[in-house]
Amino acid sequence: MSEFIIAIGLVFVIEGLFYAAFPNAMRNMVNEMAKMPDQTLRTFGLFAVGLGVFIVWLVKG
Repeated sequence: MSEFIIAIGLVFVIEGLFYAAFPNAMRNMVNEMAKMPDQTLRTFGLFAVGLGVFIVWLVKG
């Protein structure tokens, strides 16, 4: 369970770095995402989940 909490913390660190380093680009990206259809966002989200699981499997395997 502690590894999961560490992983969540790292997600916040990485996302925070992007917002701190590139605030205008992140704002533009969020605005563009708001215009995308739900199915496109869902597909991207599922792809990201699959990629994340694959990376964890490679590292922990």
